[in-house]
Amino acid sequence: MRNIKLVLEYDGTNYNGWQIQPDLPTVQGTIEKALTQLTNRNINIIGAGRTDSGVHAEGQVANFHTDSTIPQAAFQHGLNSVLPHDIVVCDVTEVNTDFHARFSATSRRYRYTILNRLYPSAVLRKTAYHYSSPIDLDLIRLICKSILGKNDFTSFQKTGSDRQNPNCIIFDASCDKNGDLICFEIEADSFLRGMVRAIVGTLLKCTKHRSDSNTNACEQFLEIMQAKDRALAGTSVPAHGLSLIQVKYNDH
Repeated sequence: MRNIKLVLEYDGTNYNGWQIQPDLPTVQGTIEKALTQLTNRNINIIGAGRTDSGVHAEGQVANFHTDSTIPQAAFQHGLNSVLPHDIVVCDVTEVNTDFHARFSATSRRYRYTILNRLYPSAVLRKTAYHYSSPIDLDLIRLICKSILGKNDFTSFQKTGSDRQNPNCIIFDASCDKNGDLICFEIEADSFLRGMVRAIVGTLLKCTKHRSDSNTNACEQFLEIMQAKDRALAGTSVPAHGLSLIQVKYNDH
């Protein structure tokens, strides 16, 4: 059996997340349907990140096993010819049989995009969260430095999640501005369900209308994190501003 690795880009607006759900459109289900059409075989694919409903991807990775003899380039061309226009296969590679898109990953990187101005955008309404209040970029960057390393992120985990280990290692967290767009990026060995959107919401909560010192804003964020209580964190920002932009592997 061959093991085929896909790099995918998709607009998650019209999908109920990555993972297959009965009678609902999902990214995984749509790709598996396209693979069946292409190979005349039932194929299950494994995704590196189970993106939620409405979340996008620029660098999602998936893999599947098949006995099909279709060449790599033909897989890419064939899938892109039958997939809807909001899902694109960017790359196809044949990898070792032990490669697993989810469990072989060493880190994932997400970007959250905020349109920070008084009025919204018709063009960016599906990919950027409109937030009209001023954002203190320097203060957010200061807080980003404080969350690097290994921490318990229970305070930012979606209520009802069944994950047993709430610890994640943050390798990088940054925030940059390009015109009216502010992009928060974070890379970690793993993420809890809803973690990125909750962190961004809490960053906005801790930095909004600050009249005291930067230190107090950082302390407030760290106190929320250390409390391990989702009720203390900020409201999660909307899904449409989030994108999985990169998945890293050691040997593949």
